[in-house]
Amino acid sequence: MNRLLLAGVFALAGVLAAPVAPALAKKAGSAAARLDTDNDSTVDLNEANKAAEALFDKLDKDKDGTLDKKELQGRLTRESFAAADPDKDGTLTRDEFLSAISSLFKDADPDNDGTLDAKELASKKGKDLVRATH
Repeated sequence: MNRLLLAGVFALAGVLAAPVAPALAKKAGSAAARLDTDNDSTVDLNEANKAAEALFDKLDKDKDGTLDKKELQGRLTRESFAAADPDKDGTLTRDEFLSAISSLFKDADPDNDGTLDAKELASKKGKDLVRATH
């Protein structure tokens, strides 16, 4: 009986010593944590694009297949919007918006490993990406 009790104590100690949450999800419900749909404590371009596509559909209230600056509600800087609008028509198609997301992702990934960790997402460029996708 004492061995069983001792084993239970050690098992409980192991559970209590385990990390409580991954680094990316430290703030429950944070925008960065919501991007991490596979819960691996990083965000890859596919996850960022999925969030961006869902956001595009949500923001395109008039369903014309484009977003203008008003519809984007400040999610892109003036410079990012201009770079993503090569035809200079004042709107972004889905492809143009996803191109902007790809560019923001690349800027936020200084080590070029194809993923963004909590530190990269907390950087100014990482925050720009998070703002653009939420």
